[in-house]
Amino acid sequence: MANGWFETVAEAQRRAKKRLPRSVYGALVAGSEKGVTIRENMHAFSRIAFAPHVVGHQPERDLSTTVMGIPTSLPVLISPTGVQAVHPDGEVAVARAAANRDIIMGLSSFASKPIEDVAAANPKTLFQVYWTGSREDMVQRMERAKAAGAVGLIATLDWSFSNGRDWGSPWIPERIDLRTALKLAPQVLPKPAWLADYLRSGAIPDLTTPNLEPPGGQAPTFFGAYGEWMGTPPPTWEDVAWLREQWDGPFMLKGVTRVDDAKRAVDTGATAISVSNHGGNNLDSTPATIRVLPGIAEAVGDQIEVLLDGGVRRGSDVAKALALGARAVLIGRAYLWGLAANGQAGVENVLDILRGGLDSAVLGLGRASAVELSAEDLYAPEDFFLRLGDREAATARATTAATSAVGSAG
Repeated sequence: MANGWFETVAEAQRRAKKRLPRSVYGALVAGSEKGVTIRENMHAFSRIAFAPHVVGHQPERDLSTTVMGIPTSLPVLISPTGVQAVHPDGEVAVARAAANRDIIMGLSSFASKPIEDVAAANPKTLFQVYWTGSREDMVQRMERAKAAGAVGLIATLDWSFSNGRDWGSPWIPERIDLRTALKLAPQVLPKPAWLADYLRSGAIPDLTTPNLEPPGGQAPTFFGAYGEWMGTPPPTWEDVAWLREQWDGPFMLKGVTRVDDAKRAVDTGATAISVSNHGGNNLDSTPATIRVLPGIAEAVGDQIEVLLDGGVRRGSDVAKALALGARAVLIGRAYLWGLAANGQAGVENVLDILRGGLDSAVLGLGRASAVELSAEDLYAPEDFFLRLGDREAATARATTAATSAVGSAG
Protein backbone atom coordinates (compact mmCIF):
# COMPACT_ATOMS: atom_id res chain seq x y z
CA MET A 1 0.00 0.00 0.00
CA ALA A 2 2.92 2.34 0.73
CA ASN A 3 3.95 2.56 -2.93
CA GLY A 4 0.37 3.01 -4.13
CA TRP A 5 0.32 -0.16 -6.24
CA PHE A 6 -3.07 -1.82 -6.86
CA GLU A 7 -3.91 -5.14 -8.48
CA THR A 8 -7.17 -4.45 -10.32
CA VAL A 9 -8.96 -1.57 -11.98
CA ALA A 10 -11.77 -2.10 -9.46
CA GLU A 11 -9.31 -1.33 -6.65
CA ALA A 12 -8.17 1.79 -8.51
CA GLN A 13 -11.80 2.90 -8.61
CA ARG A 14 -12.23 2.32 -4.88
CA ARG A 15 -9.14 4.40 -4.15
CA ALA A 16 -10.29 7.13 -6.53
CA LYS A 17 -13.63 7.31 -4.71
CA LYS A 18 -11.85 7.54 -1.38
CA ARG A 19 -9.41 10.21 -2.59
CA LEU A 20 -11.54 12.53 -4.73
CA PRO A 21 -14.11 15.16 -3.73
CA ARG A 22 -17.65 13.91 -4.33
CA SER A 23 -18.33 16.06 -7.41
CA VAL A 24 -15.03 15.14 -9.06
CA TYR A 25 -15.62 11.44 -8.53
CA GLY A 26 -19.22 11.78 -9.70
CA ALA A 27 -18.02 13.37 -12.95
CA LEU A 28 -15.80 10.33 -13.59
CA VAL A 29 -18.61 7.84 -13.00
CA ALA A 30 -20.95 9.93 -15.16
CA GLY A 31 -23.50 7.92 -17.18
CA SER A 32 -26.89 9.26 -18.24
CA GLU A 33 -30.57 8.89 -17.37
CA LYS A 34 -31.17 5.43 -15.82
CA GLY A 35 -27.59 4.25 -16.42
CA VAL A 36 -28.62 1.24 -18.52
CA THR A 37 -25.82 1.58 -21.08
CA ILE A 38 -23.00 2.20 -18.63
CA ARG A 39 -23.94 -1.01 -16.77
CA GLU A 40 -24.47 -3.05 -19.92
CA ASN A 41 -21.09 -2.04 -21.36
CA MET A 42 -19.39 -3.79 -18.45
CA HIS A 43 -21.78 -6.67 -17.74
CA ALA A 44 -21.92 -7.80 -21.37
CA PHE A 45 -18.29 -8.93 -21.22
CA SER A 46 -19.26 -11.37 -18.45
CA ARG A 47 -21.69 -13.15 -20.76
CA ILE A 48 -18.86 -14.15 -23.10
CA ALA A 49 -16.86 -17.22 -22.09
CA PHE A 50 -13.40 -18.37 -23.12
CA ALA A 51 -12.69 -21.79 -24.63
CA PRO A 52 -9.13 -22.42 -23.38
CA HIS A 53 -6.77 -25.23 -24.35
CA VAL A 54 -5.13 -27.50 -21.80
CA VAL A 55 -1.98 -28.27 -23.81
CA GLY A 56 -0.11 -26.44 -26.57
CA HIS A 57 0.45 -23.12 -24.81
CA GLN A 58 3.04 -20.80 -26.30
CA PRO A 59 6.07 -19.91 -24.12
CA GLU A 60 6.29 -16.42 -25.62
CA ARG A 61 3.41 -14.15 -26.63
CA ASP A 62 3.41 -10.99 -28.74
CA LEU A 63 0.83 -8.42 -27.63
CA SER A 64 1.87 -5.63 -29.99
CA THR A 65 -0.05 -4.34 -33.00
CA THR A 66 -0.48 -1.23 -35.13
CA VAL A 67 -3.44 1.14 -35.16
CA MET A 68 -3.83 3.30 -38.27
CA GLY A 69 -0.20 2.51 -39.08
CA ILE A 70 1.04 3.60 -35.64
CA PRO A 71 2.86 0.85 -33.71
CA THR A 72 1.80 0.17 -30.12
CA SER A 73 3.10 -2.36 -27.63
CA LEU A 74 -0.43 -3.19 -26.53
CA PRO A 75 -3.81 -3.08 -28.34
CA VAL A 76 -5.05 -0.50 -25.83
CA LEU A 77 -5.35 3.23 -26.55
CA ILE A 78 -6.00 6.12 -24.20
CA SER A 79 -9.46 7.40 -25.06
CA PRO A 80 -9.86 11.19 -25.10
CA THR A 81 -11.78 12.48 -22.08
CA GLY A 82 -12.77 15.98 -21.03
CA VAL A 83 -11.37 18.29 -18.35
CA GLN A 84 -9.46 16.20 -15.82
CA ALA A 85 -9.60 17.70 -12.33
CA VAL A 86 -8.53 14.44 -10.72
CA HIS A 87 -4.81 15.33 -10.65
CA PRO A 88 -2.87 18.56 -11.25
CA ASP A 89 -0.77 17.02 -14.05
CA GLY A 90 -3.91 15.83 -15.82
CA GLU A 91 -3.47 14.67 -19.41
CA VAL A 92 0.27 15.31 -19.36
CA ALA A 93 0.68 12.64 -16.67
CA VAL A 94 -1.49 10.28 -18.71
CA ALA A 95 0.56 10.97 -21.84
CA ARG A 96 3.81 10.27 -20.01
CA ALA A 97 2.44 7.02 -18.63
CA ALA A 98 1.27 5.95 -22.07
CA ALA A 99 4.65 6.87 -23.58
CA ASN A 100 6.46 4.86 -20.92
CA ARG A 101 4.37 1.84 -21.91
CA ASP A 102 4.57 2.63 -25.66
CA ILE A 103 0.82 3.25 -25.90
CA ILE A 104 -1.07 5.66 -28.18
CA MET A 105 -2.53 8.72 -26.44
CA GLY A 106 -5.87 10.32 -27.32
CA LEU A 107 -6.38 13.97 -26.28
CA SER A 108 -9.79 15.62 -26.12
CA SER A 109 -10.60 19.07 -27.49
CA PHE A 110 -12.14 19.59 -24.04
CA ALA A 111 -8.96 18.51 -22.22
CA SER A 112 -7.43 20.57 -19.42
CA LYS A 113 -3.92 20.56 -20.93
CA PRO A 114 -2.84 22.01 -24.31
CA ILE A 115 -1.99 19.76 -27.22
CA GLU A 116 1.56 21.17 -27.31
CA ASP A 117 2.35 19.84 -23.81
CA VAL A 118 0.69 16.48 -24.37
CA ALA A 119 2.26 15.78 -27.77
CA ALA A 120 5.66 16.71 -26.32
CA ALA A 121 5.12 14.08 -23.60
CA ASN A 122 3.93 11.40 -26.03
CA PRO A 123 4.86 11.50 -29.74
CA LYS A 124 2.02 9.07 -30.49
CA THR A 125 -0.78 11.51 -29.72
CA LEU A 126 -4.12 11.58 -31.52
CA PHE A 127 -6.13 14.80 -31.28
CA GLN A 128 -9.88 14.46 -30.84
CA VAL A 129 -12.39 16.92 -32.29
CA TYR A 130 -16.12 17.46 -32.04
CA TRP A 131 -18.26 19.12 -34.70
CA THR A 132 -18.37 22.44 -32.90
CA GLY A 133 -17.99 26.04 -33.98
CA SER A 134 -17.49 27.18 -37.56
CA ARG A 135 -15.54 25.30 -40.23
CA GLU A 136 -12.82 27.95 -39.87
CA ASP A 137 -12.66 27.21 -36.13
CA MET A 138 -12.30 23.48 -36.78
CA VAL A 139 -9.57 23.96 -39.38
CA GLN A 140 -7.64 26.25 -37.02
CA ARG A 141 -7.80 23.65 -34.24
CA MET A 142 -6.68 20.84 -36.52
CA GLU A 143 -3.81 22.92 -37.92
CA ARG A 144 -2.69 23.74 -34.40
CA ALA A 145 -2.78 20.05 -33.45
CA LYS A 146 -0.79 19.11 -36.56
CA ALA A 147 1.81 21.79 -35.82
CA ALA A 148 2.10 20.52 -32.23
CA GLY A 149 2.91 17.02 -33.45
CA ALA A 150 -0.40 15.15 -33.36
CA VAL A 151 -0.09 12.09 -35.61
CA GLY A 152 -3.80 11.38 -36.09
CA LEU A 153 -7.31 12.73 -35.62
CA ILE A 154 -10.32 11.29 -33.79
CA ALA A 155 -13.71 12.74 -34.75
CA THR A 156 -16.40 12.07 -32.13
CA LEU A 157 -19.87 12.65 -33.55
CA ASP A 158 -22.27 10.53 -31.48
CA TRP A 159 -23.32 13.08 -28.86
CA SER A 160 -27.04 13.69 -28.32
CA PHE A 161 -26.72 15.96 -25.26
CA SER A 162 -28.53 13.60 -22.92
CA ASN A 163 -28.79 15.01 -19.42
CA GLY A 164 -30.14 14.08 -16.03
CA ARG A 165 -29.18 11.06 -13.95
CA ASP A 166 -31.48 9.12 -11.64
CA TRP A 167 -28.73 9.16 -8.98
CA GLY A 168 -28.09 12.89 -9.38
CA SER A 169 -25.53 14.82 -11.39
CA PRO A 170 -22.36 16.21 -9.77
CA TRP A 171 -22.10 19.94 -9.28
CA ILE A 172 -19.41 21.30 -11.60
CA PRO A 173 -18.76 25.06 -11.38
CA GLU A 174 -18.09 27.35 -14.32
CA ARG A 175 -14.75 28.33 -12.78
CA ILE A 176 -12.97 28.20 -9.44
CA ASP A 177 -13.06 31.51 -7.57
CA LEU A 178 -13.23 32.37 -3.86
CA ARG A 179 -16.98 31.96 -3.66
CA THR A 180 -16.85 28.61 -5.46
CA ALA A 181 -13.95 27.44 -3.29
CA LEU A 182 -15.95 28.16 -0.15
CA LYS A 183 -18.93 26.26 -1.54
CA LEU A 184 -16.70 23.28 -2.39
CA ALA A 185 -14.87 23.31 0.94
CA PRO A 186 -17.14 20.73 2.66
CA GLN A 187 -16.29 18.31 -0.17
CA VAL A 188 -12.60 19.17 -0.47
CA LEU A 189 -11.43 19.41 3.15
CA PRO A 190 -12.24 15.74 3.94
CA LYS A 191 -10.00 14.77 0.97
CA PRO A 192 -6.58 16.02 2.16
CA ALA A 193 -4.51 13.88 -0.24
CA TRP A 194 -6.24 15.34 -3.31
CA LEU A 195 -6.02 18.86 -1.88
CA ALA A 196 -2.32 18.39 -1.04
CA ASP A 197 -1.55 17.42 -4.65
CA TYR A 198 -2.94 20.72 -5.88
CA LEU A 199 -1.32 22.75 -3.09
CA ARG A 200 2.08 21.27 -3.95
CA SER A 201 1.55 22.08 -7.62
CA GLY A 202 0.72 25.68 -6.83
CA ALA A 203 -2.38 25.48 -9.02
CA ILE A 204 -6.10 24.98 -8.73
CA PRO A 205 -8.23 22.85 -11.04
CA ASP A 206 -8.45 24.69 -14.36
CA LEU A 207 -11.92 24.27 -15.82
CA THR A 208 -11.04 25.87 -19.14
CA THR A 209 -10.45 24.14 -22.49
CA PRO A 210 -7.09 25.42 -23.80
CA ASN A 211 -7.30 23.46 -27.06
CA LEU A 212 -10.32 25.53 -28.10
CA GLU A 213 -8.57 28.83 -27.45
CA PRO A 214 -8.95 31.09 -30.51
CA PRO A 215 -5.89 32.91 -31.86
CA GLY A 216 -5.32 36.00 -29.72
CA GLY A 217 -8.23 35.08 -27.44
CA GLN A 218 -8.87 33.29 -24.17
CA ALA A 219 -9.63 29.61 -23.63
CA PRO A 220 -13.36 29.10 -23.05
CA THR A 221 -14.59 27.46 -19.89
CA PHE A 222 -15.82 23.90 -20.14
CA PHE A 223 -19.43 25.08 -20.12
CA GLY A 224 -18.68 27.80 -22.64
CA ALA A 225 -17.22 25.18 -24.96
CA TYR A 226 -20.16 22.88 -24.28
CA GLY A 227 -22.56 25.69 -25.16
CA GLU A 228 -20.81 26.28 -28.49
CA TRP A 229 -21.05 22.57 -29.23
CA MET A 230 -24.77 22.47 -28.44
CA GLY A 231 -25.35 25.51 -30.63
CA THR A 232 -23.57 24.07 -33.66
CA PRO A 233 -25.91 22.37 -36.18
CA PRO A 234 -25.19 18.60 -36.25
CA PRO A 235 -23.00 17.41 -39.13
CA THR A 236 -24.18 15.60 -42.25
CA TRP A 237 -22.22 12.80 -43.90
CA GLU A 238 -21.03 15.42 -46.39
CA ASP A 239 -19.67 17.43 -43.46
CA VAL A 240 -17.87 14.33 -42.17
CA ALA A 241 -16.30 13.80 -45.60
CA TRP A 242 -15.21 17.47 -45.58
CA LEU A 243 -13.69 17.05 -42.11
CA ARG A 244 -11.77 14.01 -43.29
CA GLU A 245 -10.43 15.99 -46.26
CA GLN A 246 -8.97 18.61 -43.92
CA TRP A 247 -6.73 16.05 -42.20
CA ASP A 248 -4.13 14.33 -44.36
CA GLY A 249 -3.17 11.67 -41.83
CA PRO A 250 -4.81 8.83 -39.88
CA PHE A 251 -8.48 9.61 -39.20
CA MET A 252 -10.76 7.74 -36.79
CA LEU A 253 -14.54 8.17 -36.59
CA LYS A 254 -15.70 7.45 -33.03
CA GLY A 255 -19.21 6.59 -31.93
CA VAL A 256 -20.36 3.97 -34.47
CA THR A 257 -22.85 1.30 -33.33
CA ARG A 258 -24.69 0.54 -36.59
CA VAL A 259 -23.67 -1.41 -39.67
CA ASP A 260 -25.00 1.21 -42.08
CA ASP A 261 -23.06 3.98 -40.31
CA ALA A 262 -19.90 1.86 -40.44
CA LYS A 263 -20.31 1.47 -44.20
CA ARG A 264 -20.83 5.22 -44.60
CA ALA A 265 -17.65 5.81 -42.59
CA VAL A 266 -15.79 3.68 -45.11
CA ASP A 267 -17.17 5.88 -47.88
CA THR A 268 -15.79 9.02 -46.21
CA GLY A 269 -12.27 7.62 -46.41
CA ALA A 270 -11.82 7.21 -42.65
CA THR A 271 -8.86 5.08 -41.60
CA ALA A 272 -10.64 3.57 -38.61
CA ILE A 273 -13.89 3.55 -36.67
CA SER A 274 -14.43 3.10 -32.96
CA VAL A 275 -17.49 1.08 -32.01
CA SER A 276 -18.54 3.28 -29.10
CA ASN A 277 -21.58 4.58 -27.22
CA HIS A 278 -19.61 7.28 -25.42
CA GLY A 279 -19.09 5.08 -22.39
CA GLY A 280 -22.78 5.24 -21.48
CA ASN A 281 -22.62 9.04 -21.18
CA ASN A 282 -24.80 9.57 -24.22
CA LEU A 283 -28.20 8.23 -25.29
CA ASP A 284 -29.17 5.69 -22.63
CA SER A 285 -30.36 2.17 -23.60
CA THR A 286 -27.84 1.92 -26.42
CA PRO A 287 -26.63 -1.71 -26.50
CA ALA A 288 -23.26 -2.69 -25.08
CA THR A 289 -20.62 -2.09 -27.72
CA ILE A 290 -19.21 -5.62 -27.48
CA ARG A 291 -22.62 -6.95 -28.64
CA VAL A 292 -22.59 -4.96 -31.89
CA LEU A 293 -18.87 -5.25 -32.60
CA PRO A 294 -18.80 -8.54 -34.57
CA GLY A 295 -21.57 -7.51 -36.97
CA ILE A 296 -19.83 -4.25 -37.77
CA ALA A 297 -16.41 -5.90 -38.16
CA GLU A 298 -17.90 -8.49 -40.51
CA ALA A 299 -19.76 -5.88 -42.56
CA VAL A 300 -16.72 -3.68 -43.27
CA GLY A 301 -14.16 -6.49 -43.55
CA ASP A 302 -10.66 -5.18 -44.17
CA GLN A 303 -11.85 -1.89 -45.69
CA ILE A 304 -11.31 -0.02 -42.43
CA GLU A 305 -9.81 -0.73 -39.01
CA VAL A 306 -12.35 -1.38 -36.25
CA LEU A 307 -11.74 -0.52 -32.59
CA LEU A 308 -13.96 -0.85 -29.53
CA ASP A 309 -14.64 1.57 -26.71
CA GLY A 310 -16.85 0.92 -23.67
CA GLY A 311 -16.74 -1.12 -20.48
CA VAL A 312 -13.15 -2.37 -20.74
CA ARG A 313 -11.84 -3.03 -17.23
CA ARG A 314 -9.66 -6.14 -17.64
CA GLY A 315 -7.15 -7.64 -20.00
CA SER A 316 -9.65 -10.43 -20.63
CA ASP A 317 -12.08 -7.79 -21.94
CA VAL A 318 -9.40 -6.69 -24.39
CA ALA A 319 -8.92 -10.30 -25.51
CA LYS A 320 -12.66 -10.76 -26.12
CA ALA A 321 -12.83 -7.59 -28.20
CA LEU A 322 -9.87 -8.66 -30.32
CA ALA A 323 -11.36 -12.13 -30.83
CA LEU A 324 -14.58 -10.52 -32.08
CA GLY A 325 -12.94 -8.33 -34.68
CA ALA A 326 -11.46 -5.29 -32.95
CA ARG A 327 -7.93 -4.24 -33.80
CA ALA A 328 -7.61 -2.56 -30.41
CA VAL A 329 -9.68 -1.01 -27.63
CA LEU A 330 -9.85 2.44 -26.07
CA ILE A 331 -10.09 2.95 -22.31
CA GLY A 332 -11.47 5.95 -20.43
CA ARG A 333 -12.62 5.53 -16.85
CA ALA A 334 -10.03 2.84 -16.15
CA TYR A 335 -7.05 5.15 -16.64
CA LEU A 336 -8.79 8.10 -14.95
CA TRP A 337 -9.24 6.00 -11.81
CA GLY A 338 -5.56 5.08 -12.01
CA LEU A 339 -4.65 8.76 -12.36
CA ALA A 340 -6.80 9.64 -9.36
CA ALA A 341 -5.40 6.80 -7.27
CA ASN A 342 -1.70 7.38 -7.89
CA GLY A 343 -0.99 9.93 -10.62
CA GLN A 344 1.20 8.91 -13.55
CA ALA A 345 2.26 5.72 -11.77
CA GLY A 346 -1.40 4.82 -11.32
CA VAL A 347 -2.02 5.09 -15.07
CA GLU A 348 1.02 2.89 -15.72
CA ASN A 349 -0.36 0.47 -13.12
CA VAL A 350 -3.67 0.22 -15.02
CA LEU A 351 -1.88 -0.41 -18.32
CA ASP A 352 0.21 -3.12 -16.66
CA ILE A 353 -2.95 -4.76 -15.30
CA LEU A 354 -4.48 -4.85 -18.76
CA ARG A 355 -1.25 -6.18 -20.26
CA GLY A 356 -1.08 -8.98 -17.70
CA GLY A 357 -4.69 -9.96 -18.18
CA LEU A 358 -4.40 -9.98 -21.96
CA ASP A 359 -1.21 -12.04 -21.82
CA SER A 360 -2.91 -14.55 -19.54
CA ALA A 361 -5.81 -14.91 -21.99
CA VAL A 362 -3.53 -15.29 -25.01
CA LEU A 363 -1.54 -17.95 -23.10
CA GLY A 364 -4.62 -19.91 -21.99
CA LEU A 365 -6.10 -19.86 -25.47
CA GLY A 366 -2.95 -21.33 -26.96
CA ARG A 367 -2.13 -18.34 -29.15
CA ALA A 368 1.31 -16.93 -29.90
CA SER A 369 0.07 -13.38 -30.38
CA ALA A 370 -2.91 -11.20 -29.55
CA VAL A 371 -3.70 -10.68 -33.24
CA GLU A 372 -4.34 -14.44 -33.62
CA LEU A 373 -7.35 -14.37 -31.28
CA SER A 374 -10.60 -15.30 -33.04
CA ALA A 375 -14.25 -16.10 -32.39
CA GLU A 376 -13.25 -19.77 -32.09
CA ASP A 377 -11.70 -18.88 -28.73
CA LEU A 378 -15.07 -17.75 -27.31
CA TYR A 379 -18.58 -18.87 -26.51
CA ALA A 380 -21.55 -16.50 -26.29
CA PRO A 381 -25.33 -17.07 -25.95
CA GLU A 382 -27.14 -17.48 -29.27
CA ASP A 383 -29.10 -14.23 -28.97
CA PHE A 384 -26.20 -12.18 -27.61
CA PHE A 385 -24.92 -10.40 -30.74
CA LEU A 386 -26.86 -7.64 -32.50
CA ARG A 387 -26.64 -6.12 -35.98
CA LEU A 388 -28.09 -2.64 -35.74
CA GLY A 389 -28.83 -0.83 -38.99
CA ASP A 390 -28.25 -3.91 -41.18
CA ARG A 391 -31.07 -3.85 -43.73
CA GLU A 392 -29.99 -7.06 -45.44
CA ALA A 393 -29.90 -8.98 -42.18
CA ALA A 394 -33.28 -7.58 -41.15
CA THR A 395 -34.80 -8.61 -44.49
CA ALA A 396 -33.36 -12.10 -44.12
CA ARG A 397 -34.82 -12.45 -40.62
CA ALA A 398 -38.23 -11.27 -41.83
CA THR A 399 -38.15 -13.75 -44.72
CA THR A 400 -37.20 -16.61 -42.38
CA ALA A 401 -39.97 -15.66 -39.96
CA ALA A 402 -42.54 -15.49 -42.76
CA THR A 403 -41.45 -18.88 -44.13
CA SER A 404 -41.71 -20.43 -40.69
CA ALA A 405 -45.15 -18.96 -40.18
CA VAL A 406 -46.36 -20.37 -43.52
CA GLY A 407 -44.89 -23.76 -42.68
CA SER A 408 -46.62 -23.80 -39.31
CA ALA A 409 -49.93 -22.82 -40.87
CA GLY A 410 -49.59 -25.61 -43.45
